[in-house]
Amino acid sequence: MKQGGRSLFSLSTLLASFFGAAMIAAAFAYFNYKFSEYKFIDFKEWTFYEQKDIFSPTEDDYIIVFYSSREPETAKLLSQTKLNYQILAIDYYNQVFPKTDGTTFLRSGTKTSLSFIQRFNIYESPSIFFIKKTKEQIYKQDSMILKLDNLNELSNKIKDL
Repeated sequence: MKQGGRSLFSLSTLLASFFGAAMIAAAFAYFNYKFSEYKFIDFKEWTFYEQKDIFSPTEDDYIIVFYSSREPETAKLLSQTKLNYQILAIDYYNQVFPKTDGTTFLRSGTKTSLSFIQRFNIYESPSIFFIKKTKEQIYKQDSMILKLDNLNELSNKIKDL
């Protein structure tokens, strides 16, 4: 149909609709990707132990260090590390170590350990990343996961995060 010499269904209307739909789809895909990029830890869902007691987070921010206690001097280096953030050191081999001023050593059952490794795609040890409190006992990953060549470079790597 023509109205005043112009078509009601013009090429510009078609292109505007197409580009509008494409922009909405791109925005949806981007925000979906960004939301899935960082993962969450629910300390009610996953049980970690601090020596004999169940760990309950009290800080708003932590540094997670996933490490192996079978690597020489690892626990000693972690216990001596003092940073502006509390370290939650999760041991792959679940050894028991006492808490220090800057580091809380955690261990867990096999199911929790495997779920943790799978959710955060941890393939190497030691690895570090930040978490930040979002709700009661729910923490959101707040940085990329970095592999440490050794724990001596921990404080240098934290500056990169």
